[in-house]
Amino acid sequence: MPAADSLRKLPPSLSTSSIAMRVISTLGAFLSAMAVTGAASAADPSVNGTILLGQVAPFSGPSVKLAEEYNLGARTYFQALNERGGVNGLRVELRTRDDRYDPAETARQAKALIEQDGVFALFGTVGTGTTLAAVPVATAAGVPLFAPSTGAEALRTPLNRQVFHVRAGYGAEADYIAEQLSTSSLRNVAVLHQSDAFGKAALEAVTHALTQRGLKTVALAAIERDATDVSEIGKKLAAGHPQAVILAASYTSSAAVIKTMKKQGFAGQFVATSYAGSKALADELGGEGSGVWISEVVPFPWGEGSALQREYGQALQRAGVPSRSFESMEGYLAAKVFTEGLRRAGREPTRARLIAALESIQGWDAGGVRISYSPTDHGGSHRVEMTMIGPGGKFVH
Repeated sequence: MPAADSLRKLPPSLSTSSIAMRVISTLGAFLSAMAVTGAASAADPSVNGTILLGQVAPFSGPSVKLAEEYNLGARTYFQALNERGGVNGLRVELRTRDDRYDPAETARQAKALIEQDGVFALFGTVGTGTTLAAVPVATAAGVPLFAPSTGAEALRTPLNRQVFHVRAGYGAEADYIAEQLSTSSLRNVAVLHQSDAFGKAALEAVTHALTQRGLKTVALAAIERDATDVSEIGKKLAAGHPQAVILAASYTSSAAVIKTMKKQGFAGQFVATSYAGSKALADELGGEGSGVWISEVVPFPWGEGSALQREYGQALQRAGVPSRSFESMEGYLAAKVFTEGLRRAGREPTRARLIAALESIQGWDAGGVRISYSPTDHGGSHRVEMTMIGPGGKFVH
């Protein structure tokens, strides 16, 4: 089987209310405190030459593109790593399970990966509510959870010793969006937010950032995940006469709102957050995507200006992967940072040694992206930049 096919063949593996999110977050914080003192620690699995990672993500359903691209980038990195002999003589294998973007299923599948598959760590969960559901499971078992694809503050504060982030948080992303709007004299802003844990977290971050910049929120609208009947939502957002619309929603819903509002005559600026999934959003929009801004938390995948960009492009080419994306770049970067932690953990890694090794990474250059952790900060990177969909669905940096 060609390398590209082996990478792309992904095995099959509800939104949460704000009340549920608080309960899960509180439980996670409690279990985290137990883990730090050793009360919730589980025995490390036997390594036997291979570090087994487990990824629970939506490998089916409307968000499948986000999971597939993230997984593709991570597998591309680990494949190249293993071909070079691994790290400290250890290979890294990434095993996946499908949660269908259902937090209850995330918890079940995370537990199965830990108890049945014996994974060393969880890696690359996709989504806020789903990751919030995985955290108590991982914490109770003493298993690290690395590089979730979410920027929710509830996963960062209070600190959970076992959760490590790579991407910037929603607060940093919202601050950057507000700065760009202010610089462009776009002061009246409407906000679309998803009706789930992600939407709540993003709305809080965006509202705070707009207020800090002196920008005015002239309209708010909530939307169910992946809704496409959005005519009334478009009218509600346009009623405040905004100069710009911030979209904190899935690529399906965001694309539907953009298309609808353009048909209704809105000619202002659309700004999507990285959560939408840039490639998936551009694909959904087709010819109507030109001019849409998207905030990004990883370097421009088509660039050649940094070592990471060149390395990523060359790795995909060697693996026979024909297309690049921000989402696969995120997975690739996450795999690279995890490997640095594993390298520092030595030839006989344990989960505790991995956590301590990751916390020793301070100002490490991943090839143009600086990564920092410490015993009191597991934020990783605070990098945010803006890109735009150009003619033909190509991205402009």
